[in-house]
Amino acid sequence: MSTSMSNAELDDPMDVDPVDGGPKPTPAAPTPAGTTVSTSFSLTPLWINSVSSSSSTNSSPNTSVTNLMAAKTTTEEEARQCIEKLRGENVSERVEAAHCLDQVASVLGQERTRRELIPFLAEGIDDEDEVLLAMAMSLGRMVEKVGGPSQAFILLRPLELLLSVEELAVRDAACVSAQNIANQMPDAMFESDFADMLTRLAKLEWFTARLSAARLMAAAFARLQTKEKQQEHLQLYCALCKDETPMVRRVAAQFLGKMLQSVFAVMGREACMGEGGIFASNFMPLYEEFASMEQPDSVRLQTSENCVAFGEVMSQIAETSPLTESETALLKRVLPLIVATIDDRSWRVRWTAAAKFALVIKAYYQLPDAIDILVPGYEKLLQDPEAEVRTAATFNLAHVAKCNAMVPVTPVNRLAQEAGDATETGSRITVAERLVKRVTSLTEDDSEHVRAALAMVATGLAPALGKDATITYLVPPVLLLLRDAASEVRLNLISSLGALNEVIGVDLLSQSLLPAILDLAQDGKWRIRLAIIEHIPLLAKQLGCEFFTEKLVALCLGWLGDEIATIRTAAAVNLKHLTALFGASWAIENMVPVIVEIRQHDSYLRRLTALQGLSMMATEMDKDTASLEILPLMLEMATDVVPNIRFNLAKELEKVAPACTIDAYRTQIVPILSILLEDDDRDVRYFAERSASSLKLKFAAVTDAS
Repeated sequence: MSTSMSNAELDDPMDVDPVDGGPKPTPAAPTPAGTTVSTSFSLTPLWINSVSSSSSTNSSPNTSVTNLMAAKTTTEEEARQCIEKLRGENVSERVEAAHCLDQVASVLGQERTRRELIPFLAEGIDDEDEVLLAMAMSLGRMVEKVGGPSQAFILLRPLELLLSVEELAVRDAACVSAQNIANQMPDAMFESDFADMLTRLAKLEWFTARLSAARLMAAAFARLQTKEKQQEHLQLYCALCKDETPMVRRVAAQFLGKMLQSVFAVMGREACMGEGGIFASNFMPLYEEFASMEQPDSVRLQTSENCVAFGEVMSQIAETSPLTESETALLKRVLPLIVATIDDRSWRVRWTAAAKFALVIKAYYQLPDAIDILVPGYEKLLQDPEAEVRTAATFNLAHVAKCNAMVPVTPVNRLAQEAGDATETGSRITVAERLVKRVTSLTEDDSEHVRAALAMVATGLAPALGKDATITYLVPPVLLLLRDAASEVRLNLISSLGALNEVIGVDLLSQSLLPAILDLAQDGKWRIRLAIIEHIPLLAKQLGCEFFTEKLVALCLGWLGDEIATIRTAAAVNLKHLTALFGASWAIENMVPVIVEIRQHDSYLRRLTALQGLSMMATEMDKDTASLEILPLMLEMATDVVPNIRFNLAKELEKVAPACTIDAYRTQIVPILSILLEDDDRDVRYFAERSASSLKLKFAAVTDAS
């Protein structure tokens, strides 16, 4: 655009075409009232308005126009390009532009964004899924761009359309954005606009809209203010739970527990729990319907989580006052549903129940008679025919055992007892004391995955059992796991010995622990060896200095000669941790002599590992010890015939020097670096120069500070 435009030419900014700067087309005749107008969106350069106002008062309009153009052209051009890309035929460019809608809105300003950009987007819903996904994500970031929360309802127009599209990823992104926008809306606007949008979605014929409504209604219910809206949404949600489309029922089932909690939070205990209340009349029939065998697996899968939500509500009530007769009746209707998931014909339903059983126990253990029914059900999961189910149940063993509740020594037939055909006899014990008896049978499970899961959690029972019961019931199966044929099992157990050590000490296990460690240290899988190396510091702390020195130091030093570089590096790091744990004197006495010998090894890779080990040990020692005992051993390697050793020495000196005294730096490190600076190998010279420069700055700062 020429900078010599007259003021008259700039009086009306809409007379300039946003694309090529030429005259805009002659406007069409006014549209008759009642006729729908298709919005054609274009980006008019916003700096033109500023030029029009400033040029009338500025003595140098050409200069003013030039300055404004320079200041505005970058963002203006980017926004214009985004709009042109949205109109284009290239899908990737439209996706890129859709991700930048908030930037376009920033350039347009709030009024034009509401008046032009949002209607333009609403008309562009018939596009590729990738474009719609980017658009859905961008809309959630545009609340401030349309004028803040008071104008947020404007964004619901395109989002409502996106919530109805067929592609799942687009609907998911639109749901996230819609929830984000709803959270920022004032309560009155939320009820009049967002809640009404959900009502329309729930009534649409196309099932994808009803899917989105089922997902959003549970969270929205908590903010409904009027009883009419609350009743309307509750009825709509119940209708979605009975929808003829299985996918809609599945999503409704997925959020049933959250809906129940929202209804309880809004309407209170009396309205929900009383005889003939909302829970009994609306929710319990849905719970029972979703748990029935007539429903597909994808619906029954949600039963466990929904029952957890119900149990949390009941426990919340029980904390304030005892359950009423009607509430106890509701509890008796829910518990069989949980047991039904344990006996379900689908292994996926049973797996879900096993995976969430810790949450089930946490929600119900304080409620009357619940734990007596749930613990026998959990024991059935531990004996399930499917290994995947047993594995999921085993992972929850420690969490279930830690619940502070008492159960009968033997299972009680609760149904028979209620009928008067049985009586509860015998004493009651803790859940941990009952479940620990299942551990031995799990150690003999045919599935390695089950035993590996058990090895990770078995020691977690020790704090709940106490010392005596741990020694009697838990230590024997733990010793069996230490001798398991699978290396993964032994490794998992060794990594989880901390809880057992805190209860009984490691003395009882040390004799069995050592053979397991030695076997793992020589395992053919290098990742197994790496894992045991990483656990050595913890074992050293548990076993104590004397036992570790006698039995395991040689093993740790032997890893420095492993054929796998990763193992050698991990072994060098291990030396650092052991030095920090047992002290510099112990390290010099027990580890340094072996490392000195490795420095003379024929393989330069072994010598390099020795160098790295010395460097890491020095960083955990006091300055005097590091300067006198470790640094000279490292500096002797400056004459190694392999350049890799020499330039790695230069690199390690940069790390070690701060751990040494200033005198050692000046009298030992600087002279060696000076020699390396004259080395024949250019890599050695490069790293020597880098280390020398870095250390010069560090020690100069130390000198200045002192």
